[in-house]
Amino acid sequence: MKDLNKYQGIFPAFYACYDEEGAISPARVRDFTEYLIQKGVTGLYVGGSSGECIYQSVAERKLLLENVMAVAKGRIVIIAHVACNNTAESRQLAAHAESLGVDAIAAIPPIYFHLPPYGIAKYWNDISDAAPNTDFVIYNIPQLAGVALTSALLREMLKNPRVIGVKNSSMPIQDIEMWRDEGALVFNGPDEQLLSGLAAGAVGGIGGTYGVMPELYLKIYELVQKGEILRAREIQDACCQVIYKMCSGKGNMYAMIKGILARRGAPDLGGVRAPLTPLQEEDLPIVEETAKNIDALIAKFC
Repeated sequence: MKDLNKYQGIFPAFYACYDEEGAISPARVRDFTEYLIQKGVTGLYVGGSSGECIYQSVAERKLLLENVMAVAKGRIVIIAHVACNNTAESRQLAAHAESLGVDAIAAIPPIYFHLPPYGIAKYWNDISDAAPNTDFVIYNIPQLAGVALTSALLREMLKNPRVIGVKNSSMPIQDIEMWRDEGALVFNGPDEQLLSGLAAGAVGGIGGTYGVMPELYLKIYELVQKGEILRAREIQDACCQVIYKMCSGKGNMYAMIKGILARRGAPDLGGVRAPLTPLQEEDLPIVEETAKNIDALIAKFC
């Protein structure tokens, strides 16, 4: 029997870690992995949108995952996003992830060309076949992928015994309820609605801002498990305000996050990869203010 209970909890989406020249930094990957482990997260979601995967080569994505796994060593759950915009490279990453011992692999649908449902199912199943001993998570993010998961497609995918669930980054909470009713585990994707997603039956959350303030999301999850919804809502509202502030700068949100992390005592993760906009001089007051605000919120709630 599969141990699906291990997927309950908070999974920060791992950020890309670059050196001063913009190359993947193994040392920084390892340092950041340990940093998040020490925060008490359930696991990590590696190689997804927050990891800037769309701008990285297959070799770079392998290098990053290898260094995460070298530190994780079974202490936390690792879900590796392996999708590329072609099947062959996606299968390479899937097989590589399985060889490293990840708990699950995940994949968005193919982007740019909009395939019919049977084409998407074949793409996902071909990726899953390359990692025959590893759980598979569908990544539903229609606002970026350009195609949305449907109940019919999910039912087709659940015929594959390796498919355990969905990382659902669509905004409607109803999607979480529908995928859950189909028998899938569902991870809440939009960070702004973690509380609502958990209330709708998500087993946990995978989020792009979890890594910059994991303490607050861990507290939301803990309070929901205790039934303290009003207290959890107070923290969720505070997290939303932080997110809105981080998105108010000229630099890309992940550039802002990396600046904030540096001011919160986290390892230096470098910048972001072009064409993402790097941190701008005018963003620095926002970064400073947000770092202080996060620390104050942690002191208040945690």
